[in-house]
Amino acid sequence: MDMLSESGGGIIEALNATVHGNGTRTLVLSHGFGFDQSVWHYLIPYLACYFKVVVFDLIFVNPNLYDPKKYSNFDSYAQDLVCLLDQLNVKKTIYLGHSMSAMIGCIAATKRPDLFEHLILLGGSPRYLNAEGYYGGFERSDIDKIFEAINENFPVWVQNFVPMAVGINNSAAIAEFEYSLGG
Repeated sequence: MDMLSESGGGIIEALNATVHGNGTRTLVLSHGFGFDQSVWHYLIPYLACYFKVVVFDLIFVNPNLYDPKKYSNFDSYAQDLVCLLDQLNVKKTIYLGHSMSAMIGCIAATKRPDLFEHLILLGGSPRYLNAEGYYGGFERSDIDKIFEAINENFPVWVQNFVPMAVGINNSAAIAEFEYSLGG
């Protein structure tokens, strides 16, 4: 029995899934690494006018259920997504996945193509590390430096990273992103 089964409430509760709106088509919004479903909160009211919108947290948001060994690759996340859609009785969805969730959606759609009408992939990459013949964006030394900075002083890293990632001088957006990272 896995940790999600032991949680007692099933996958809907474990992933804190909620459904908004009552459109005839379902739109699933899946956040990226370092975020939770609150990243979508400005969009939900608008999208819920047209769709049944499903939002949920990837399992790492719940430290009591997260198993780093089980979730060392995207297959387990994809299985969670398929189970969630089945428990919510979703027959066909438009799936919007950001960052790592883009790849999670691709894997889930490969396993259960019947569930997916469209995939919308925002900033997805199958690999973030450069390799021979492949540009992922980062050298191993770049990643090591990022992890070192995060481990040394996470609040300072957040203060430096967030304005660069947001890319605009918008104090409200910067503050919200800092908060979402736990900064």
